[in-house]
Amino acid sequence: MKLSEIINKINAYERLMRLDKPIGILLLLWPTLWALWLASDGHPYWIFVGIFSLGTILMRSAGCVINDVADRNFDGHVARTNQRPLVSGEVSVKEAVLLAAVLSLIAFGFVLVLNQLTILLSIPALFLAASYPLTKRFFPLPQAYLGIAFGFGIPMAFAAVQGEVPLEAWLMLLANVCWSLAYDTEYAMVDRKDDLKIGIRSSAITFGRFDVALILFFYMAMLGLLAFVGNSLNLSWPYYVGLLGAFSVVLYHYQLIKNRDEAQCFKAFLHNNWIGTLIFAGILMNDYL
Repeated sequence: MKLSEIINKINAYERLMRLDKPIGILLLLWPTLWALWLASDGHPYWIFVGIFSLGTILMRSAGCVINDVADRNFDGHVARTNQRPLVSGEVSVKEAVLLAAVLSLIAFGFVLVLNQLTILLSIPALFLAASYPLTKRFFPLPQAYLGIAFGFGIPMAFAAVQGEVPLEAWLMLLANVCWSLAYDTEYAMVDRKDDLKIGIRSSAITFGRFDVALILFFYMAMLGLLAFVGNSLNLSWPYYVGLLGAFSVVLYHYQLIKNRDEAQCFKAFLHNNWIGTLIFAGILMNDYL
């Protein structure tokens, strides 16, 4: 194989894993980091931070590959996805399946250095990540399922640090489901016309004309649950300033999505990184102010 062909193949793998679009990694990583810092009272072991950060990147990448394998017969009919490597033939299905397996095994290898409870929780986490693409065939709210899959690092982080999963961890997971229903509905609004044509389910289709109102509702439910968790853990005022900052971003998102312009909805989706950042900043400052 020529050097140029090797470079093209590596580039195709990179795009298949969405490493060129890190927003998915960040939306998966922020809730995990929130949980690590809260579970350890603001002083997590850096080995845990490294393991969970690398595990997030690996499992998000594996999830993207699995998603594209499952959707390879649909992506060619959607403008935003019709140039993905499996559709264009740059990567074969066999290569993609092997890549997903290798990524998952490496991630599981990292988990094996953690305690037994965390290892046990990694099994449903893998199942959720692998089965999410199938939910778009029959479940009217696959974004809720995605929220569980994306948020399962929360109970795993508490399990790794504390050896148990307290109520606060499950409330944070529920908050993440609400966040996913908000931001991924913004994302789904971009593809709604194509999804209707090919028969893919999404929250944007299910919510219909109530989409904007329900996005705001789920944002507020997320922030309300996180405020309850903060009160339960006796967090100080900087944490709530972080939540207030996230609320200001939600107001900005309303301005972006209220007219349902596809480009603006996608901009709002990408902007969710700031919500995760502000909440994490509040958690960090909780221990220093």
